[in-house]
Amino acid sequence: MALNVFDFDDMSQPDYGRAHVRVGLIGHGIQLSRTPAMHVAEGAEQGVSYSYDLIDLEVMKNGPFTLSEILDAAEAAGFSGCNVTYPFKKTVIEYLDILSSPARRVGAVNTVVFKDGKRTGHNTDYWGFAESLRHGLSGVKMKTVLLLGAGGAGGAVAHALKTLGVENLLILDTSLPAAETLASTLGGEAISDVGAAVARADGIVNATPMGMVKLPGAAIPTDLLKPHQWVSDIVYFPRATALLRAAKATGCQTLDGSSMAVFQAARAFKHFTGLEANVARMRATFEAFSTN
Repeated sequence: MALNVFDFDDMSQPDYGRAHVRVGLIGHGIQLSRTPAMHVAEGAEQGVSYSYDLIDLEVMKNGPFTLSEILDAAEAAGFSGCNVTYPFKKTVIEYLDILSSPARRVGAVNTVVFKDGKRTGHNTDYWGFAESLRHGLSGVKMKTVLLLGAGGAGGAVAHALKTLGVENLLILDTSLPAAETLASTLGGEAISDVGAAVARADGIVNATPMGMVKLPGAAIPTDLLKPHQWVSDIVYFPRATALLRAAKATGCQTLDGSSMAVFQAARAFKHFTGLEANVARMRATFEAFSTN
């Protein structure tokens, strides 16, 4: 499916000939994202004229541009809103007028809606991960969970885990202050002894970029894993990350990042259009990448 690449120099609103929803994804190195295709295909299924631009700072011409400039340009071009991904989920907040309750609690935004001259920030990662875990790892023990990563995605996952009943949330990040800040917000525990934390955990969630094509490897030594544990990774390209491959080989139950990607996209679609997305259809679009 051909997708638009946003031209920063063209801030005009194209004449689509009828009511149109135009959105984009702001991030760095996002050419392999499956989110645009899910949105465009679902829009077509619901009879909505829908386009989705990739606003990729890694490939944009005539840059660099600031996040503020990009938001201004997208809004001026008639966008209904934008999804926001790494590394802007926290920094985008200072350019918004309103935060939804989930976004305020998490302290990160992945969906921005432009409406009536206001910019509203939402966090659909929070709901997306919770739904993913409910569907994909139902019934697993979650008394103690080790969270890898305290960034924008990590904050969303942390709040989802507490909502799902995790009693002891252990948080590991390359920045101990970041882990401590998130832990203090949720009553969790920032940890530095990786071996001891893994040994305590019923489950482990990777919310870092580690495992992506551009950042191969795992955020923890995989030889620490035990067969009784479950392991989830929010990375979905590749779906079989180094962490998940090692976990499967150890005998752990595993959950890849595909379901979170689908659920968060479905919730974002509703924010942009006011329409309920068909999650099964969006999942089918996501899975079609595996056969293309």
